[in-house]
Amino acid sequence: MSLNCGIVGLANVGKSTLFNCMSSTKAQTTAFAFSTNKSNVGIINVPDDRLYVLEKMVKAAKVVHATVEIVDIPGLVKGSSKGEGVGNSFLADIRQTDAIIHVLRCFDDPNLPHVEGSVNPVRDKETIDLELIIKDLELVERKIQRVEKLVKIGDKDAKKNYELLTVYKEHLESFQSARTVPLPEHDRVVVKDLCLISDKPVLYVCNVDDASALNGNKYVEMVKEAVKDEAAEVLVVAAKLESEIAELDNMDDRLVFLQDAGLSEPSVNKLIKAAFKLLKLLTFLTAGPKEVRAWTIKEGMTAPQAAGVIHSDLERGFIRAEVMKYTDFVTLGSEHACKEKGKLFVEGKNYIVLDGDILNIRFNV
Repeated sequence: MSLNCGIVGLANVGKSTLFNCMSSTKAQTTAFAFSTNKSNVGIINVPDDRLYVLEKMVKAAKVVHATVEIVDIPGLVKGSSKGEGVGNSFLADIRQTDAIIHVLRCFDDPNLPHVEGSVNPVRDKETIDLELIIKDLELVERKIQRVEKLVKIGDKDAKKNYELLTVYKEHLESFQSARTVPLPEHDRVVVKDLCLISDKPVLYVCNVDDASALNGNKYVEMVKEAVKDEAAEVLVVAAKLESEIAELDNMDDRLVFLQDAGLSEPSVNKLIKAAFKLLKLLTFLTAGPKEVRAWTIKEGMTAPQAAGVIHSDLERGFIRAEVMKYTDFVTLGSEHACKEKGKLFVEGKNYIVLDGDILNIRFNV
């Protein structure tokens, strides 16, 4: 799936440090604002312990994870929507993403000055939201101008589109994001071609100091209160701590340092999984001696479509899918046992694949 999440936020909130926790492609980090002039892209493995359980059971030669693409977009500032800094360039990068990870600074550090002079994550959130909304409003207004011309020449769809765009315009003018516009899904297609930034699903990440890694702090509580009416998840990550732990080569050493911080696993793992979910992606599994693999599909895909992710021939010649649930396979111990217990299901072209399904595709080309 060619879908990605963009990491956004003000300068010096820890975006690149967070990116470095997640990706083997390391981004430059400094104590100076606006020192970065390009976005970084990383392809990141989605943590999935199920793969290693299956690896042991089938004695697979290798494990292949699902992946998600993360784009680290340099810090925005007030006025980015008007081209301040290199704002227009970065906003264009955000527009190309499918979802947003909004990083908020929730830590004090006198050695790392805040661009606004003080730490206030709710103010920072509102600053970024405003810049995105202003840019979206410009695009909607331009489209309204184009549609007005069509109305005048009697285009049959133009009047309806004009009315819908006016709803978006008024909503954005009231400083509310496009994702909360009070329109049904079938009417939202009117702005699909605009790729409105504030229409993208969002995940908030509170970047905290080491001592707040487990339970958060007052800044985190401020963020949770501010976004309580949004359908958005809030995660707490100590990015500096986890980036330092991620530098360790020995996995046992990493675990010791995580446990010292009170963590059972890197918080960034939860973030990667949450980003995957935000993109409305899930994985089905294949398991054999050559490899155990997680395949990425969109929610709601049918068995033939899932087969096509493996190879186009499998979709073209699809006959049926033999489906085992991960929990059944692990509990019973083998494909043979699943067959004997009636836990191997033969499904046709209309079967909707679910997360964790183990599939065998039967096909004929």
